[in-house]
Amino acid sequence: MKLRWMSLVACLIGALLVVSISVAQFEDTGVRAEAQATVNYRAFPGTDSETLGQLEVGVSYAVLGQHELFPWVLLGNVADLHPIGWVFEDIVTITGNINSVPFVDTVVSANPATAMPIQSPVATGSNNATDSDSVTLTPTPPFNVAGTTFNQINIRYGPGVDYARVGVAEGGERFQIVGYHTQFPWVQIRYDASPTGTAWIQIDLLTIEGDIFTTTPVTTTVFNLPTLTPTPAVVQSAGGLSAASEEVSPELIGLGNQLFSLALSRGFDPETNQFGSLYLQDLETSQAIGYGADIAYSGTSVNKVVILVALYAVLNAPPREQLATDIANTMICSENASTNRVLEAVGNGDAWAGARQATSLLEALGIENTFLLSPYVVDPANPPIPPAPIPAPVTEANQSIAFPDPYNQATVQDLGGLMGAIYQCGYEDGGPLIDTFGANIFEPRECRQMLHVMSSNTVDGLLRAGVPETTRVAHKHGWINDTHMNAGVFFTEGGNYAVSMALHSNRVDVTGSRYVAFPDTLPVFATTSLQIYNFYNPDSTLEVPREGFIPEAPTCQFAGSPLIADLMQSTWDE
Repeated sequence: MKLRWMSLVACLIGALLVVSISVAQFEDTGVRAEAQATVNYRAFPGTDSETLGQLEVGVSYAVLGQHELFPWVLLGNVADLHPIGWVFEDIVTITGNINSVPFVDTVVSANPATAMPIQSPVATGSNNATDSDSVTLTPTPPFNVAGTTFNQINIRYGPGVDYARVGVAEGGERFQIVGYHTQFPWVQIRYDASPTGTAWIQIDLLTIEGDIFTTTPVTTTVFNLPTLTPTPAVVQSAGGLSAASEEVSPELIGLGNQLFSLALSRGFDPETNQFGSLYLQDLETSQAIGYGADIAYSGTSVNKVVILVALYAVLNAPPREQLATDIANTMICSENASTNRVLEAVGNGDAWAGARQATSLLEALGIENTFLLSPYVVDPANPPIPPAPIPAPVTEANQSIAFPDPYNQATVQDLGGLMGAIYQCGYEDGGPLIDTFGANIFEPRECRQMLHVMSSNTVDGLLRAGVPETTRVAHKHGWINDTHMNAGVFFTEGGNYAVSMALHSNRVDVTGSRYVAFPDTLPVFATTSLQIYNFYNPDSTLEVPREGFIPEAPTCQFAGSPLIADLMQSTWDE
């Protein structure tokens, strides 16, 4: 998204007058920027703008200004506050309050006096810096021909997307170009991580400095990757809450690899800043597979399944009408005020205590990577405030890669395993819920009612779109800007199974916020679900997913409806 406007910026630059910079224009904001890798600084925001030089790695630069519309900052020398050029904000490390930096619209000239950075003196053993305290800078290697990446890209062993990936480059990385292909629009770069020390990048993904035709022409069309040390299988057995009754079948492992390949082909790759996780459990054998099981995501509204289970753990009788209505509003419409009232029912009038009790239930089940420690936000201007400080839990999951909510986290394995446990309680009179808490705490009727309310979910997209419209699917959806999730139990003629899936992106929009787009995620959810459905139903396969839909504003008017009457029954046999 951020790059969409870069070409437009380049077109506008020609119409801008080069401004003569006065040092007095700028004051020291106290905000600093450092480059962790080679970064170009430019005359104006935009990768098509003139390159004026390169930041030195580890050198502190003064942040003199920021652009009002684009995520670029104007840097200058710390010593004299002289501007040197603009850099893309996301590829430097900024310290200090960026909000204190003024908006500027300055075009920096290519005056040699402003093109070379000056490192501020560093004091050694004294608070007063002197000339003898300065540090000698190591210049960037003088590549005759180089290329800088626009955005995160794959680096390939050969000149084509069919060749194996040997690495990933982040936006703003600079590489020495040592060759070009005479038939394909690819350049060869120096790349130590490759088995041969070189690799390939498509020309269109780089800003080229110098003349590539002065490098070595390459005519070879076949590049055989040397035999490498095999890596562990991406898709492995994942028993979840229930141990598999036998070794995971080769057929199920094959399906898992097929599903992982699908995610890769749609741009959700764990080696990049857009990735996903999947958990699939066969509810007859308890065999399970998955990928990305160690990634913690923000629990979104899918963690409301945990609240539902915690509620039924404390109910001694079917819910009355108001509570049954809150259950429906929580699980179908994801209405947060209703959710918090359910948490209050769990916590004996205290929603914070209800969240803690829900997490304690998970811990008793052996689930340690999924938790909920706070009520849901109803009014963003007045978020819930804990009665006492709550430390963010540290788990064995990867709690950094997807930037999960510190108080509402989940892994797909935990959520899928919990969905499977509800099914086993309801239809097998056993499983982890009954084994851990007893049939007096979780009656099979209660578990069937939990699945019944989730079967009434009006969201027909996500995983639901990958099965026939008449298929019963008990599922919970949830999404925030950077994470889309879905977990459910699928009742099909060929077999019943539980699926949990999350798709996430660390890409940022023009405001600097991480986001993942529904046009990118919905087809992956639907096609993944379709392939699972076809695996279990080879005699009635689907060729393409249904279009599905997500209601723009689900109507939460369940009071007095047949669903509420169903939830209030002391017997339920669906």
